Amino acid sequence: MNMVSPTNSPITTLFLDVGGVLLTNGWDRRSRRQAAEIFHLDHEDMNERHHLTFDTYEMGKLSLDEYLDRVIFFQDRPFTREQFREFMFAQSQPYPDMIDLVRRIKERYRVKIAVVSNEGRELTDFRIDKFALGTFVDFFVCSAFVHVRKPDLKIFQIALDIAHVEPSQVVYIEDRPMFVEIASSLGIHGVCHRDCRSTQKELDALGLSLLE
Repeated sequence: MNMVSPTNSPITTLFLDVGGVLLTNGWDRRSRRQAAEIFHLDHEDMNERHHLTFDTYEMGKLSLDEYLDRVIFFQDRPFTREQFREFMFAQSQPYPDMIDLVRRIKERYRVKIAVVSNEGRELTDFRIDKFALGTFVDFFVCSAFVHVRKPDLKIFQIALDIAHVEPSQVVYIEDRPMFVEIASSLGIHGVCHRDCRSTQKELDALGLSLLE
């Protein structure tokens, strides 16, 4: 799905999702299923509790420990909270090609880089520090920080206000088509990320080419 359209306005800013773009998802369906197997949990019960609770955690209204109290440690377990947290954090892995692409575009075009993502505070903090995202991202509009999450339009409006740019000056790179569509409804140029090569081609079309 390609949401890119030609633009006469120079692109000054990139909005980026994290999970599925710069890094693997922090705590997704695959990770939860793996956790259920490793820690011998009832996967169906765990998943139901997760879905009843995780949006609240991502909006910064619960701490990670409170989330775990509701989903995992509502009864005694033969493993510790720290062991489970370590497993959760270990699920995050980088996509080096995308990180390199964004770094090179920033260096060549001096664009502002903003993360616009749905993530809980502790996972966000860990991922920023672990993968040195702050060395090339100028600011983070994460759901846990601003207490609003995609698909709410407000999270994009907050990012636009902080960046102090017009939507036509922004490209948003995101792997979920619906979120790309929502950002595009504001006039932001959307790139639905599938892989590094196809995303680079779409950025080329928007004037952010790395070709000599």
